[in-house]
Amino acid sequence: MTAWRHHLHQNPELSLHEAKTAAFVCETLTELGIRFESGVGGHGVVATIRRGGNRSVGLRADMDALPIIEATGLPYASRTPGVMHACGHDGHTASLLGAAMMLRDDPDWSGTVHFVFQPAEEGYGGARAMLADGMLSRFPMERIFGYHNWPGLEAGTVMIPDGPMMAQGERLGITIHGHAGHAAMPHLTADPVLAAGHVIVALQSVVSRSVNPLEAAVVSICVMQGAEAENQIPDVVTLRGTFRALIPEVFDLVAGRIRDVATHTAAALGCRAEVVFERTVAATINHKDEAELARAAAAGIGLPVRQDLPPTMASEDFGWFLREIPGAYAWIGNGPAAEGAFLHNQFYNFNDTILPVAAQYLAATAKAALGG
Repeated sequence: MTAWRHHLHQNPELSLHEAKTAAFVCETLTELGIRFESGVGGHGVVATIRRGGNRSVGLRADMDALPIIEATGLPYASRTPGVMHACGHDGHTASLLGAAMMLRDDPDWSGTVHFVFQPAEEGYGGARAMLADGMLSRFPMERIFGYHNWPGLEAGTVMIPDGPMMAQGERLGITIHGHAGHAAMPHLTADPVLAAGHVIVALQSVVSRSVNPLEAAVVSICVMQGAEAENQIPDVVTLRGTFRALIPEVFDLVAGRIRDVATHTAAALGCRAEVVFERTVAATINHKDEAELARAAAAGIGLPVRQDLPPTMASEDFGWFLREIPGAYAWIGNGPAAEGAFLHNQFYNFNDTILPVAAQYLAATAKAALGG
């Protein structure tokens, strides 16, 4: 598994471009003698082991990388300029291959296990694409399970809560239209830069003054683009970012307030704002029975189990699968985040020592689901 992980780490591919990664998964499955179908929802791969019985279960890992310049200096660092496995999907893929190998060699179970290798998790709709391609009808499964490595949590500890675990997320775009002109004659313009500044500040009131303080939400503007010339007030300024919430009703409230605040604030300054939302990720909400099953499976193979950590406002499109069928998602501790190397950091690295832990957890959970 370590060799597989290092190969994937050296050869990362961005969302929607995981052709070589999928090919490697297919080659490895062929070597393991496990049947599979490729091209599911893009570069997705679904492998299957059938061994009698009427029960079925799915195990899922993501495969895509991020547009980040790696700075780890590792001997197996990324060979693809500007692309890095900074979220550990290389480890997720390697451990799911390991779980497939373990279940292949384990005679003590019956039923059907589908191993779902998902592309485009990083906000590009990979789960939805696989579902739209008929994944659940082509590969019927009663339940589905997955995990994410978690820096800062003790290595090998499995954290599986009931209910909300990760937030629903959506991309946010605001285009502010003004009237361009010379920077020395601002009275002849409608300044979209000024309006954008006020909109950014005003959006910070959405969560602090519209959302119940006991409910979680976040609004972040991360990109601002305007003119190139230092002495021109531009015609248009664009803002891009994200907003998230754990509860659908809160999410809808935040979306409405963003639209109102942006349009009216811009109008007050003589500009016009267009607001566009792009839904990317459903909230990851564990089903109670499946969470209990997964915790019991992890404890049954001697892994330390927790369920007390609070949800995160980070997102994971495994939530789309959980909207269709019961299941549960886990965090598996990656160990200390040395020098702040958390997920999506240029110094982040997946901890190879948790590969067997993750593979054993996935295999044990599948066996428990098939026997329960």
